[in-house]
Amino acid sequence: MDRDHTSAGHLQELRRGTVVLACLLQLRTPDYGYSLLTRLDALGFVTDANTLYPLLRRLETQGHLTSEWSTDEARPRKFYRTSRAGELLAADLVEDWKRLDASVTSLVRGDRS
Repeated sequence: MDRDHTSAGHLQELRRGTVVLACLLQLRTPDYGYSLLTRLDALGFVTDANTLYPLLRRLETQGHLTSEWSTDEARPRKFYRTSRAGELLAADLVEDWKRLDASVTSLVRGDRS
């Protein structure tokens, strides 16, 4: 296995959980899948539709997102919004992210406990 392939796998694992948090935070304002995909990409959370749409469905099934169809435009679109349970999960994930960030920053600096 070459180094680039191994690195890509580790980066994918690292990013997987951050996309969940990014979706929960971004969807505090209702949005539909393709628009969310574009916004996440612009923010540096590179993902593809084959990853995002199953994630949105899973978060909805778990109660972390709600959805409704909008027929205001020519093409109906399913809009997602972070639910109260999703807000609570996002708050927990943000707190954990802060702790992890501080720990990794400490390791990068070479701090020892």
